Amino acid sequence: MAKNRKKIRMEMRKNRAKPPRNKAWGDTTDGGDSHATAGGEQARVRNRGDQSRKRTVLVEDSGDQSGLPAINEKVCLNGRVLRVHGLWSVVETGDGHLFRCTVRRLLKTLSTDERTPVICGDKVWIRPEVNKSATDSQMAHDPKGARPPSPGETQAEAVIERVEPRKGQLVRNSRNRVHSLVANVDQVVFVVSLVEPDLKPHLVDRYLASAIQGNLEPVLCLNKADRVDPADFQHVVGLYSGLGIRTLLTSAAEGINIGLLKDLLADRQTVFSGQSGVGKSSLLNAIQPGLGLRVREVSDVNSKGKHTTTTAELLKLDGGGWVVDTPGIRQFELTGVREEEVEKFFVEFHSFVPMCRFASCTHTHEGGCAVLKGLEDRMISTSRYHSYLGLLEGRDAEKVLEREKDNPRKARR
Repeated sequence: MAKNRKKIRMEMRKNRAKPPRNKAWGDTTDGGDSHATAGGEQARVRNRGDQSRKRTVLVEDSGDQSGLPAINEKVCLNGRVLRVHGLWSVVETGDGHLFRCTVRRLLKTLSTDERTPVICGDKVWIRPEVNKSATDSQMAHDPKGARPPSPGETQAEAVIERVEPRKGQLVRNSRNRVHSLVANVDQVVFVVSLVEPDLKPHLVDRYLASAIQGNLEPVLCLNKADRVDPADFQHVVGLYSGLGIRTLLTSAAEGINIGLLKDLLADRQTVFSGQSGVGKSSLLNAIQPGLGLRVREVSDVNSKGKHTTTTAELLKLDGGGWVVDTPGIRQFELTGVREEEVEKFFVEFHSFVPMCRFASCTHTHEGGCAVLKGLEDRMISTSRYHSYLGLLEGRDAEKVLEREKDNPRKARR
């Protein structure tokens, strides 16, 4: 039975975000703001400015204005994006065939906050390119004619016609735009190193907040445990374990807790995330040596990781499940978070918030604030509270901490 379809008007991206510079098409006497036309008149180069750009699009009738672009399921195949390289994406269909795909222009020009229309992990519909020897009628009855001859080979090309709605995303803010790192996963393993680079608790708190925002189950790996005294970090393990977060001391070099981590990945859709140089690829290589992911040492100059993984890639595990190895990120900012939503990212606040005197309490300076009372009674971690202030004010918690040392009362206002 054919699906119902309808035509709707959809917002497109504007040609330009800023007014263009005046261009001179020849020598002029007015500094190049205009040029002479054939009739001797002066004409100015102008853009559309803030005028709206819309287009009539045929979509599946979903009962609202957010329908998906309509496709012809007789000639399209469904699959999943394994990795994205610039303008090209590698998509695997259900039978294991790989396609090298471009993206339909409509998807690129839809007005969205996303930095890119297609990301690793997306479930998509693709239209295989017809071989020169094939005819349109052959493709209509046998879309397999354009598939590669055997699984695992990227020989055929296709066009991504539609991206299905995403579930379980890991996103961050990048230059005031939404940067989705991966889609359609249910678990995120945040890898942080105990040394080189050093542990940054406030960065960990931002990671955990992003997991709650993306509806992902977090796992915290404190890596390079073989290079430190584990007793020095038991308070960190106790803090996050007490919040209900699986926290592991791991080492790829010595195999510490690799078996336990492997069990946590079985039959799950997992993304590995963290800074460069913390050992994400090393852990995955230890879990499944056949992956052969590249690794590098941290810089001797600044003790920061060097970018080795350059693109997110969906990898299949022998023990069942998938993992995504993502490029290292040195800054992680949340996106689309309102001030009143920040408290939900801190689970230890939840039992105190209902007891605050004011329903709109920001937990920074108000009288009768139960969260501040819990902080005073040491029932809430000071470090976690500073992370809350950092997210609330949209800045690094380290800067909030420095400011509070100078003037504690002013820092909480």
